Amino acid sequence: MPCVEAYEFTGKRPELRVTFDQDAELYERARPRYPPPLVEELGRVTGAAPGARVLEIAPGTGKLTVDLARSGCAITAVELGPSMAAVVRRQLAAFPDVDVVTADFEEWELPPQPFDAVVCATAFHWIDPALRVAKPARALRPGGLLAVVTTHHAAGGTEDFFAEAQECYERWDPATPPGLRQTPESDIVADTAEFTGSPHFADVSVHGHAQEITYTTDAYLDVLRTYSNHRALPEPARNGLLADIRELIESRYDGVVTKRYWHELITAVRIGE
Repeated sequence: MPCVEAYEFTGKRPELRVTFDQDAELYERARPRYPPPLVEELGRVTGAAPGARVLEIAPGTGKLTVDLARSGCAITAVELGPSMAAVVRRQLAAFPDVDVVTADFEEWELPPQPFDAVVCATAFHWIDPALRVAKPARALRPGGLLAVVTTHHAAGGTEDFFAEAQECYERWDPATPPGLRQTPESDIVADTAEFTGSPHFADVSVHGHAQEITYTTDAYLDVLRTYSNHRALPEPARNGLLADIRELIESRYDGVVTKRYWHELITAVRIGE
């Protein structure tokens, strides 16, 4: 298990992706939104504006969808979890041009009219590798844009806390690699092989955006409770881990820690046929 806040599993563990739906309200409350510069860039490169048609894959509770909808574009959001989809619908109630579909994207039938953009934020790794590039390609018009946002937990913020918390993970989860540390964002290399190697896409580009968020103890533990690998721990181990992290934050960091996120916006242009 990765260090401290833990990355989502990126291996094919399909049973884990359904864990997010078990507490959609917690996910909505605890998970951060995306930094405004990323949202602005996404709107610009996708042409999100009145008249544009956007497909969003796995919107979760709408952390990005709300910002996209404010541009006036028409959005079809395909969400696997019914509880998550219900939160998205509530969040987007004021936007009549947003249609939230509860479905597995891999099995969902594409509409006949192509989209101008396909967007997926911090969920692309959960999609079947055999379909996650090919199916968006089928959904896009020639010249349309595929935009994927990836999120990493980068070195920064309260760095001493994250180093110390590694011991908590090693204590409660034997699968934790020993001595694991956060990676500086300068050393995080975007994996674009799927896009550059696809016959359907060209002009692949990557732009990074950082943000730091300061959490109280309770708020930080809530974030941890939304991560699939934490949720997958046996209950005694999960409770022990969270209790140890609580004690660490309260006793050594005055009940407050800051975490640094590194978001990458990967875009690719659909080649015309």
